[in-house]
Amino acid sequence: MSERVRGSVINVHNLGATVRLEDGRLVAAPIGDVNKNRNAYSRALERKEGTLPFDLVGKMVVLAQTRVDEIAPTTEPPVLTDPSFEAQIAAYLKSTEEWAPSDRPQPFERHLVRKQQRAKLFDHRTE
Repeated sequence: MSERVRGSVINVHNLGATVRLEDGRLVAAPIGDVNKNRNAYSRALERKEGTLPFDLVGKMVVLAQTRVDEIAPTTEPPVLTDPSFEAQIAAYLKSTEEWAPSDRPQPFERHLVRKQQRAKLFDHRTE
């Protein structure tokens, strides 16, 4: 059985689309439904504030064929921001700044330089 839900399209990709439902869950839309309703998915992705009706089946949604008598929701969707959580993330990022100081090469660059130097040793042996 399917359940009628509303959600926002947050990403369209090669395997379908990702939809955030009004209750905060993330679900997938299959590529067949995205291809069939490409214009609706593209419009919903461009205007982030709108929601679309979907039929939820398990962890997958398909765009619902809207009915004329369907009533659009009047309640505001829940706010998904948490200031204390944002502060924790900011504190964590600040604590990790010392892992890759801006005045030194980034870790991946240092790794690449070491690999290049080691590769030069092997190039000389083969000659």
